[in-house]
Amino acid sequence: MEKEYTIDAKGRALGRVASEVAKILNGKTSPDYKANEVAPVKVTVLNVSSLNVSLDKMKQKKYVSHSGYPGSQKFETLEKLSGRLGMNEALKRAVKNMLPKNKLNKLMMKNLSIKD
Repeated sequence: MEKEYTIDAKGRALGRVASEVAKILNGKTSPDYKANEVAPVKVTVLNVSSLNVSLDKMKQKKYVSHSGYPGSQKFETLEKLSGRLGMNEALKRAVKNMLPKNKLNKLMMKNLSIKD
């Protein structure tokens, strides 16, 4: 039996919403938590475009990418990322980094849907 959660992100901080979503996706809110299984939950986040992110955070938060080749390290600010892909991608990356880095990460992320 799959449980469904709906979270309204309007006026809330990005990290607070991301940590709440990560906790639910990990299964830590249910009494039958097992670390080696994906929790039978679906999480829907609404109103992501109206998240409360300060201007300083938009300019200072950096996302790093590196292909492995020398000199290929690139930085992108939250401001540019949200302009290019929207706040949906920022929330998705925040949640992904809060989940365990193992085989279950991709499976947990499939249970997340973000609506603007």
